[in-house]
Amino acid sequence: MTTRVLAVGECMIELTHTGSRTLSLGYAGDTFNTAVYLARLTRPEDVEVDYLTRLGDDEYSAGILAAMRAEGIGTALIDQVPGAHPGLYLVRTDERGERSFTYYRSESPARRLFDGEHTPDVTGYDVLYLSAITLQLLTPAARERLWDTLSAARARGTHVVFDSNYRPAGWPSEDVARDAVRRTWELTTIAAPTFSDEHALFGDTSPEAALARLRDVGVPDVVVKDGGNGCVVWDGTAARLVPALPVESTMDTTAAGDAFNAGYLAARLSGQDPVEAAGAGHAVAAKVIAHPGAIITDPSLPPRA
Repeated sequence: MTTRVLAVGECMIELTHTGSRTLSLGYAGDTFNTAVYLARLTRPEDVEVDYLTRLGDDEYSAGILAAMRAEGIGTALIDQVPGAHPGLYLVRTDERGERSFTYYRSESPARRLFDGEHTPDVTGYDVLYLSAITLQLLTPAARERLWDTLSAARARGTHVVFDSNYRPAGWPSEDVARDAVRRTWELTTIAAPTFSDEHALFGDTSPEAALARLRDVGVPDVVVKDGGNGCVVWDGTAARLVPALPVESTMDTTAAGDAFNAGYLAARLSGQDPVEAAGAGHAVAAKVIAHPGAIITDPSLPPRA
């Protein structure tokens, strides 16, 4: 039986510095990155991957749709808003592979997800995937509609996969972000946060503490990423440290966590246990950070389509 996965969020124009005055154009966004790698890691007969966002009707929006279809990602739920243009961000990477971002997305049509006129039908999906960046796009009323959608999906037996990808600049306050993330954790079945984000929002002192708190909230499947230290995962009876894989060099850490999430989810959907899935997540992340940009070109990780 095919598992149907729907990723929800924003895909933007990505302009990556290849020199001080030279840029390379691509398309990326945290939940989109995970959707791409999930599609690359699975067979279409096993896992169907769709994306939910809103785009404009310009040539860049058409480019995003073409990029999704080239990756084998379904676009039937993507609404195009006349006269609108997708968000854009620029990436600079330092000599250690750490990146910095500059965003131009205040008028992105993805910010109108779940607004009064937008009521996408997500019934029929087995997995819904989103992040805190998905949440920060939305108006307060739209977030309420999203939570209603997630609650109804949970009642149908749908898995909700959430990554608290916390970016302070996108929120009106830390309190608003904390409350939104907390409410989403309460609806989550698979948690894939990064420790630094949970520490910033909830004060957790270790990945193990973050895992314990999420287990106490009621999340059954938890993996807490911790960069080069690896991750801590709930193995069914206890917290287990799964070290990151050694890498010869790090070119660009963009989308490392997104790639890990895809590897972890692909493995869990194929029946692997959480520790095995964490190892699979590390393997995908190690490939991605060895290349520039969020979506890499590598013959060992080719596009599905």
